[in-house]
Amino acid sequence: MEQPVECAKCKTLVCRTERPDTGPANCPTKTRVDAAKEAAREYEKDEVRPLGRNIALQGYSGYADLPIGSSPLKTRVEEVIEFAQRMGYKKLGIAFCSGLQNEGRILTEILEKRGFGVSSVSCEAGALSIEQVGIGKDEELAGAACNNRLAPCSGIVQAKILNAEKTDFNLLVGLCVGQDYLFFRYSDVPGTVLIAKDRVLGHNPVAALHQSKAYYHRILRVHEEDR
Repeated sequence: MEQPVECAKCKTLVCRTERPDTGPANCPTKTRVDAAKEAAREYEKDEVRPLGRNIALQGYSGYADLPIGSSPLKTRVEEVIEFAQRMGYKKLGIAFCSGLQNEGRILTEILEKRGFGVSSVSCEAGALSIEQVGIGKDEELAGAACNNRLAPCSGIVQAKILNAEKTDFNLLVGLCVGQDYLFFRYSDVPGTVLIAKDRVLGHNPVAALHQSKAYYHRILRVHEEDR
């Protein structure tokens, strides 16, 4: 039986060297050669090549070569702005969670000062009912929005509104898990996640991983319902 790809468990990281062929038996650099060849062909396409090039250039520009070694240089907000400029985008869309309206307002100000046109839409725009998104009338739900039977949010509505606004590139600010998927599925243009929602950790989900052996050790437990 073929071993699954497990890069997260790799201790050699030979893909960063000039001898990737020396990696473990399940190293995808060796076992998934066809995927790399297919990807190389995709990068040759006219609609993909400038995107791939600018993504790579943006990634490299995120570091400064200092005497002490390579050091990170730019925040994600700055990188998003620079990438949009590289791609020649003129109008940006912001799809934000209503709980992060202030952040959406600040982001709008920053982008407009950089010369972009900006359209922004809240997750509650459209005011769908919870029945319209498939929740039964008798289901017990938490949250203030459920008191008036409103759906908590709709990534589809946000995508369609920004489609109508004719944005070139969209930024997601704190959308709920799954709503981001629906947004990207229905958006006519590409986009990126600027802020990933984490209600407990101030929208910094990586903190749970950093503290998984300490304060958040509960996330490493195996629960019976998960088996």
